[in-house]
Amino acid sequence: MGRLLILIPTYNERENLPAIIQAAAQSLAGESVEVDFLVIDDNSPDGTGQLADQLAAENPHVKVMHRPGKLGLGTAYLAGFRRGLDEGYDYFFELDADFSHDPKYLAPMLNLARREADMVVGSRYVEGGGTENWGLLRKFISQGGSLYARTILGVKVRDLTSGFACYRRQALEALPLAEIRSNGYSFQIEMKYRSLRAGLRVVEFPIVFADRRVGKSKMSRQIFLEALTMVWKLRLGV
Repeated sequence: MGRLLILIPTYNERENLPAIIQAAAQSLAGESVEVDFLVIDDNSPDGTGQLADQLAAENPHVKVMHRPGKLGLGTAYLAGFRRGLDEGYDYFFELDADFSHDPKYLAPMLNLARREADMVVGSRYVEGGGTENWGLLRKFISQGGSLYARTILGVKVRDLTSGFACYRRQALEALPLAEIRSNGYSFQIEMKYRSLRAGLRVVEFPIVFADRRVGKSKMSRQIFLEALTMVWKLRLGV
Protein backbone atom coordinates (compact mmCIF):
# COMPACT_ATOMS: atom_id res chain seq x y z
CA MET A 1 0.00 0.00 0.00
CA GLY A 2 2.63 2.53 1.01
CA ARG A 3 2.57 5.83 2.88
CA LEU A 4 2.68 9.27 1.29
CA LEU A 5 3.56 12.56 2.97
CA ILE A 6 2.55 15.80 1.22
CA LEU A 7 4.70 18.71 2.36
CA ILE A 8 3.02 22.13 2.26
CA PRO A 9 5.26 25.05 3.29
CA THR A 10 3.18 28.08 4.26
CA TYR A 11 3.60 31.78 4.87
CA ASN A 12 0.34 33.74 4.85
CA GLU A 13 -1.73 31.01 3.16
CA ARG A 14 -4.72 31.01 5.51
CA GLU A 15 -7.22 31.47 2.68
CA ASN A 16 -5.79 28.59 0.64
CA LEU A 17 -4.81 25.95 3.17
CA PRO A 18 -8.11 24.14 3.93
CA ALA A 19 -9.04 23.98 0.25
CA ILE A 20 -5.68 22.64 -0.96
CA ILE A 21 -5.68 19.88 1.65
CA GLN A 22 -9.23 18.88 0.77
CA ALA A 23 -8.52 18.92 -2.99
CA ALA A 24 -5.33 16.90 -2.61
CA ALA A 25 -7.03 14.31 -0.43
CA GLN A 26 -9.87 13.95 -2.94
CA SER A 27 -7.41 13.60 -5.82
CA LEU A 28 -5.71 10.65 -4.12
CA ALA A 29 -8.84 9.04 -2.67
CA GLY A 30 -8.85 6.23 -5.22
CA GLU A 31 -5.20 5.32 -4.79
CA SER A 32 -3.97 2.49 -2.57
CA VAL A 33 -1.83 4.74 -0.41
CA GLU A 34 -2.09 6.24 3.05
CA VAL A 35 -1.96 10.01 2.66
CA ASP A 36 -0.81 12.46 5.32
CA PHE A 37 -0.10 16.18 5.15
CA LEU A 38 2.65 18.12 6.86
CA VAL A 39 2.06 21.88 7.00
CA ILE A 40 5.36 23.68 7.61
CA ASP A 41 4.46 27.17 8.74
CA ASP A 42 6.96 29.99 9.17
CA ASN A 43 5.05 31.90 11.85
CA SER A 44 2.62 33.43 9.34
CA PRO A 45 1.26 36.81 10.53
CA ASP A 46 -2.16 35.97 9.06
CA GLY A 47 -2.69 33.04 11.42
CA THR A 48 -2.02 30.20 8.97
CA GLY A 49 -0.22 28.24 11.69
CA GLN A 50 -3.13 28.47 14.10
CA LEU A 51 -5.55 27.40 11.37
CA ALA A 52 -3.28 24.45 10.57
CA ASP A 53 -3.45 23.42 14.23
CA GLN A 54 -7.25 23.51 14.05
CA LEU A 55 -7.22 21.34 10.92
CA ALA A 56 -4.85 18.89 12.61
CA ALA A 57 -7.13 18.67 15.65
CA GLU A 58 -10.01 17.72 13.34
CA ASN A 59 -8.09 15.43 10.97
CA PRO A 60 -5.47 12.89 12.14
CA HIS A 61 -3.91 12.95 8.66
CA VAL A 62 -2.86 16.59 9.05
CA LYS A 63 0.34 17.39 10.94
CA VAL A 64 1.93 20.75 11.63
CA MET A 65 5.50 21.94 12.00
CA HIS A 66 5.89 25.46 13.44
CA ARG A 67 9.04 27.45 12.74
CA PRO A 68 9.96 30.75 14.42
CA GLY A 69 10.00 32.93 11.31
CA LYS A 70 10.40 33.14 7.56
CA LEU A 71 13.34 30.76 7.14
CA GLY A 72 12.97 29.93 3.46
CA LEU A 73 11.53 27.31 1.15
CA GLY A 74 14.58 25.07 1.03
CA THR A 75 14.96 24.67 4.78
CA ALA A 76 11.23 24.03 5.08
CA TYR A 77 11.34 21.13 2.66
CA LEU A 78 14.53 19.71 4.16
CA ALA A 79 12.96 19.76 7.63
CA GLY A 80 9.88 18.04 6.24
CA PHE A 81 11.93 15.41 4.42
CA ARG A 82 13.87 14.55 7.58
CA ARG A 83 10.72 14.22 9.65
CA GLY A 84 9.03 12.09 7.02
CA LEU A 85 12.03 9.80 6.67
CA ASP A 86 12.16 9.38 10.45
CA GLU A 87 8.45 8.52 10.48
CA GLY A 88 8.76 5.87 7.75
CA TYR A 89 7.01 7.41 4.74
CA ASP A 90 7.57 5.84 1.32
CA TYR A 91 6.74 8.80 -0.95
CA PHE A 92 6.98 12.56 -0.59
CA PHE A 93 5.36 15.42 -2.49
CA GLU A 94 6.32 19.08 -2.60
CA LEU A 95 3.09 21.03 -3.01
CA ASP A 96 2.42 24.76 -3.03
CA ALA A 97 -0.58 25.87 -0.99
CA ASP A 98 -1.77 28.38 -3.59
CA PHE A 99 -3.15 25.93 -6.21
CA SER A 100 -0.46 26.78 -8.75
CA HIS A 101 0.26 23.06 -8.43
CA ASP A 102 -3.04 21.49 -9.45
CA PRO A 103 -3.88 18.54 -7.16
CA LYS A 104 -5.30 16.63 -10.14
CA TYR A 105 -1.71 15.74 -11.06
CA LEU A 106 -0.91 14.09 -7.74
CA ALA A 107 -2.22 10.62 -8.61
CA PRO A 108 -0.53 10.24 -12.02
CA MET A 109 2.75 11.62 -10.67
CA LEU A 110 2.62 9.20 -7.74
CA ASN A 111 1.96 6.26 -10.04
CA LEU A 112 4.89 7.28 -12.21
CA ALA A 113 7.11 7.26 -9.12
CA ARG A 114 5.81 3.83 -8.22
CA ARG A 115 6.56 2.41 -11.68
CA GLU A 116 9.67 3.95 -13.10
CA ALA A 117 11.00 7.09 -11.41
CA ASP A 118 12.90 8.05 -8.28
CA MET A 119 11.87 11.68 -8.72
CA VAL A 120 8.92 12.94 -10.76
CA VAL A 121 9.00 16.59 -11.80
CA GLY A 122 5.79 18.42 -12.64
CA SER A 123 7.09 20.08 -15.79
CA ARG A 124 5.81 23.12 -17.65
CA TYR A 125 8.29 22.76 -20.47
CA VAL A 126 7.70 19.31 -21.92
CA GLU A 127 5.04 18.41 -24.48
CA GLY A 128 1.61 18.78 -22.89
CA GLY A 129 2.83 21.18 -20.21
CA GLY A 130 2.41 24.93 -20.01
CA THR A 131 1.41 27.93 -17.94
CA GLU A 132 -1.88 29.72 -17.38
CA ASN A 133 -2.57 33.42 -16.73
CA TRP A 134 1.08 34.40 -17.08
CA GLY A 135 2.28 37.57 -18.75
CA LEU A 136 5.00 37.60 -21.40
CA LEU A 137 7.66 38.91 -19.00
CA ARG A 138 7.02 36.19 -16.44
CA LYS A 139 7.12 33.52 -19.16
CA PHE A 140 10.40 34.92 -20.48
CA ILE A 141 12.01 34.98 -17.01
CA SER A 142 10.85 31.46 -16.15
CA GLN A 143 11.78 29.81 -19.43
CA GLY A 144 15.01 31.77 -19.62
CA GLY A 145 15.94 30.77 -16.09
CA SER A 146 15.41 27.08 -16.81
CA LEU A 147 17.42 27.33 -20.05
CA TYR A 148 20.21 29.21 -18.22
CA ALA A 149 20.45 26.58 -15.49
CA ARG A 150 20.14 23.66 -17.89
CA THR A 151 22.90 25.00 -20.12
CA ILE A 152 25.37 25.70 -17.32
CA LEU A 153 24.73 22.43 -15.50
CA GLY A 154 24.66 20.33 -18.67
CA VAL A 155 21.47 18.42 -17.85
CA LYS A 156 18.44 17.50 -19.94
CA VAL A 157 15.65 18.16 -17.42
CA ARG A 158 13.72 20.99 -19.03
CA ASP A 159 11.98 22.44 -15.97
CA LEU A 160 14.74 22.69 -13.39
CA THR A 161 12.96 25.40 -11.42
CA SER A 162 9.68 23.51 -10.97
CA GLY A 163 8.60 23.23 -7.34
CA PHE A 164 6.08 20.45 -7.95
CA ALA A 165 7.81 17.12 -7.35
CA CYS A 166 7.36 13.61 -6.01
CA TYR A 167 10.22 11.65 -4.45
CA ARG A 168 10.59 8.02 -3.56
CA ARG A 169 12.00 7.42 -0.11
CA GLN A 170 15.06 5.74 -1.64
CA ALA A 171 15.81 8.90 -3.62
CA LEU A 172 15.93 11.12 -0.54
CA GLU A 173 18.04 8.55 1.29
CA ALA A 174 20.53 8.61 -1.60
CA LEU A 175 20.94 12.40 -1.48
CA PRO A 176 23.27 14.27 0.90
CA LEU A 177 20.49 16.36 2.42
CA ALA A 178 22.87 17.84 5.00
CA GLU A 179 24.90 19.35 2.13
CA ILE A 180 21.98 21.11 0.39
CA ARG A 181 22.83 24.82 0.49
CA SER A 182 20.06 26.53 -1.45
CA ASN A 183 17.19 28.14 0.37
CA GLY A 184 15.09 29.91 -2.24
CA TYR A 185 13.86 28.66 -5.59
CA SER A 186 17.42 27.54 -6.39
CA PHE A 187 16.66 24.72 -3.94
CA GLN A 188 14.61 23.12 -6.71
CA ILE A 189 17.51 23.35 -9.15
CA GLU A 190 19.95 21.89 -6.63
CA MET A 191 17.70 18.95 -5.73
CA LYS A 192 17.29 17.95 -9.37
CA TYR A 193 20.97 18.40 -10.16
CA ARG A 194 22.07 16.34 -7.16
CA SER A 195 19.50 13.67 -8.02
CA LEU A 196 20.90 13.35 -11.53
CA ARG A 197 24.47 13.30 -10.24
CA ALA A 198 23.50 10.50 -7.87
CA GLY A 199 22.26 8.44 -10.81
CA LEU A 200 18.59 8.66 -9.84
CA ARG A 201 15.83 8.32 -12.39
CA VAL A 202 14.34 11.81 -12.86
CA VAL A 203 11.22 11.85 -15.05
CA GLU A 204 9.23 14.91 -16.15
CA PHE A 205 5.43 14.80 -16.17
CA PRO A 206 3.55 17.53 -18.08
CA ILE A 207 1.54 19.96 -15.97
CA VAL A 208 -0.21 23.26 -16.61
CA PHE A 209 0.98 25.70 -13.98
CA ALA A 210 -1.64 28.27 -13.00
CA ASP A 211 -1.09 31.59 -11.28
CA ARG A 212 -1.97 31.58 -7.57
CA ARG A 213 -5.66 32.03 -6.71
CA VAL A 214 -5.26 34.09 -3.54
CA GLY A 215 -2.37 36.00 -1.94
CA LYS A 216 0.94 37.33 -3.16
CA SER A 217 3.90 35.64 -4.80
CA LYS A 218 6.90 34.89 -2.53
CA MET A 219 9.42 35.62 -5.31
CA SER A 220 11.91 38.40 -4.54
CA ARG A 221 15.01 39.91 -6.09
CA GLN A 222 17.17 38.17 -3.48
CA ILE A 223 15.68 34.76 -4.30
CA PHE A 224 16.20 35.38 -8.02
CA LEU A 225 19.84 36.37 -7.55
CA GLU A 226 20.49 33.36 -5.33
CA ALA A 227 19.30 31.10 -8.14
CA LEU A 228 21.61 32.80 -10.66
CA THR A 229 24.70 32.38 -8.51
CA MET A 230 23.90 28.93 -7.08
CA VAL A 231 23.91 27.41 -10.56
CA TRP A 232 27.58 28.36 -10.95
CA LYS A 233 28.42 27.10 -7.46
CA LEU A 234 26.89 23.74 -8.31
CA ARG A 235 28.67 23.58 -11.66
CA LEU A 236 32.06 24.45 -10.17
CA GLY A 237 31.55 22.37 -7.03
CA VAL A 238 32.20 25.28 -4.65
